Amino acid sequence: MKKYDYIIVGAGLFGATFANLAKKDNKKVLVIDKRNHIAGNVFTENIEGVNVHKYGAHIFHTDYKDVWDYVNSFVEFNRYTNSPIARIGNEVYNMPFNMNTFSKIWDDVFTPDDALRHIEEEKKEMDGITPSNLEEQAISLVGRTIYEKLIKGYTEKQWNRSCTELPSFIIKRLPVRLTYDNNYFNDKYQGVPIGGYTKLVENMLDGIEVKLETNYFDNIDAYKELADKIVYTGPIDEYFNYSLGKLAWRSLKFETKVLDKVNYQGNAVVNYTGHDVEYTRVIEHKHFEFDIESSNTVVTYEYPADYEEGMEKYYTVNDNENNALAEKYRELTLKEKNVIFGGRLAEYKYYDMDDVIKSAFDAYKNN
Repeated sequence: MKKYDYIIVGAGLFGATFANLAKKDNKKVLVIDKRNHIAGNVFTENIEGVNVHKYGAHIFHTDYKDVWDYVNSFVEFNRYTNSPIARIGNEVYNMPFNMNTFSKIWDDVFTPDDALRHIEEEKKEMDGITPSNLEEQAISLVGRTIYEKLIKGYTEKQWNRSCTELPSFIIKRLPVRLTYDNNYFNDKYQGVPIGGYTKLVENMLDGIEVKLETNYFDNIDAYKELADKIVYTGPIDEYFNYSLGKLAWRSLKFETKVLDKVNYQGNAVVNYTGHDVEYTRVIEHKHFEFDIESSNTVVTYEYPADYEEGMEKYYTVNDNENNALAEKYRELTLKEKNVIFGGRLAEYKYYDMDDVIKSAFDAYKNN
């Protein structure tokens, strides 16, 4: 008889959700993670009384009421609304593209018709041309002015390639909001867990055996002997020992500073869309929560980076070559007995947090 019903590889949102659902059904579960902490990339660490998002800004948003009710059953969420600012040089604009943005870009814009007049006029540059790269696609959607101020530099830094070298499908659409509304998301539910995401995952894993700094690949056969099923949330190509080749990823580097001031930039996230600085955004963590009693503030500068061995894998590279390779690996997963693959790394898919949890719901129900 096996010791565990499930051994779950990875203590991020997918693994924690699956483990919690299994425990509710009185299943015996072991969660292992090679990092020295739980919560994966949503891990928050308290520094100077501020819950710092150690792996980049995370704002929970969803239209799934069942997911929203689920996460709120573990911790209370605040009413944080994501309203990022875009800065290029000494100019500052609201995001997403809305009437506040347009009225600042063009001094004769006061109504939606005024904004549309400018955008439609600039889009004529692409009349009769089928976009062959990201630059042409963006101009065909919002015109050259918005593209050059708010898209071009940020995107080129993010991917370390010229927009003329990036495929057009990366930007399938760019939302143009003809209202004075700075809320980035359209989802019905939105917020940040009071006390940080680590608290959320701690509560999800309450009563469940967890072993950190434990690498599944150091003892694969032993783990398979211990459990009826393995839930694997690590990189899909690593699971198969890169037998078909390595999938490409983009990574990030972070520079975090504690500043001797109460308020540094007045907003949780400021995107830097120009090439005058190397980072893409600055995160001031205390603005994710309210009534933070700290005389200091903590800021993180976020730098896109080419992935190198040992770095964290953040963004899939969804070009034709990598998508085809990922599909071949997915076909191999179908031959694996008693192994459930789930999450961003194991599916080679960009997931929002709510989609990760929803996917874990479905995986547990269908296993």
